Amino acid sequence: MLNSITANDLKVKGVSILDQAISASSEAIITVRGKSKYVVLSMDEYNRLRECELEAALMEARNDFEAGNYHVGTVEEHINRITNA
Repeated sequence: MLNSITANDLKVKGVSILDQAISASSEAIITVRGKSKYVVLSMDEYNRLRECELEAALMEARNDFEAGNYHVGTVEEHINRITNA
C-alpha cells in the first residue's frame, strides 16, 4: 500500500517525512485537503519509469518505421504538412 503524507505533515516535518515514507515503499502520495494531489518517487523508481517510457517510445518509432508510417522531406514541407492538416 502507498504511504500517504498530508501537506501539513510535509510543511511541518519537511524532507525527513519524505525519507521516512520512501524508505517503507518506493513511492508516497501527498494529500491536500484530503485529496491525493502528488506522488513522490524514489530516484531509482523515477529512473526505472522513465526508462520504460523511453523504451515504449522507441518501440513505437520502430513499429512506425517498419510499417512505412513516416515522411521524407524538407523542414519546410514538414511545417506545411503539420500547419495545414
